Amino acid sequence: METPLIPKTSEWTIARLLNWTTSYFKAHTIDSPRLTAEILLSHVLDLKRIELYLRFDQPLISSELADFKMLIKRRLLREPVAYIAGSKEFWSKDIVVTRDVLIPRPDTECLVETSLALLPENVNSESRRIIELGTGSGALIIALASERPGHVFYASDDSLKALEVAKTNARRHQLDNKIAFFAGNWLSSLSADKTRFDMIISNPPYIPTNKINNLAPEICEYEPLAALDGGMDGLDSIKQIIHSAHHFLNKNGFLILEMGYDQKTAIQAIVNTCGYYEDITFTKDLGGNDRVVRMSKK
Repeated sequence: METPLIPKTSEWTIARLLNWTTSYFKAHTIDSPRLTAEILLSHVLDLKRIELYLRFDQPLISSELADFKMLIKRRLLREPVAYIAGSKEFWSKDIVVTRDVLIPRPDTECLVETSLALLPENVNSESRRIIELGTGSGALIIALASERPGHVFYASDDSLKALEVAKTNARRHQLDNKIAFFAGNWLSSLSADKTRFDMIISNPPYIPTNKINNLAPEICEYEPLAALDGGMDGLDSIKQIIHSAHHFLNKNGFLILEMGYDQKTAIQAIVNTCGYYEDITFTKDLGGNDRVVRMSKK
């Protein structure tokens, strides 16, 4: 694909460039064209989005225009804005993302809310032990640790590259001394005889294999397959976690998982078959879809 040709003019100000790029993205059916234009231009100019509006009349120099053209080209190839800009906001925090990690979604904030409701703000006696499995960018465990600093936090991932991204984010938010990161495939690297937690959380892959290619190109062509593919029925990882997590939970400890919008009945059956949990609760996201399942160890 050729680099987008921004028409020659005597002067490209921020306002003029944003208007032209918004129209260009609309013509190429790019989602949220104005927002996308603002995020990419903010990235090129190293400004906050609000600062663009305070500098509407500021002209761009040739090198800035050239850099902006290249970002437009990447977006036209359907590369996600978060990967182009290198970050994504989650729980009001700027989270570094690379193609080694899944881009945090607003729906996952439902998992944060569900978890926080079960963690006391004031630790008057014994602090709780919380672990996130498959942490990816670390967005979820960072959100929890920032809100409930009195507890003890762990996070694992089987991707060493993902762990580096998560550690980077923890440092950015001054939480690297609050979260212990380690490599592991779900709970396989831990010993149930020695390690117990009060809460296990995860946003595991839950997309059925045969539906991956039907996802938007921003997802199926760019995001890590291992973080998306949940096997033939989308439930491979969820089954594995449910059938093993109770060995690592203290009595009345919680297992909390993100899930697909249409997986409630299947997950309820998995939990019932396992037989080690009670108080099974499903929580809907802002779109009204079942998004989080919570259960406690008997």
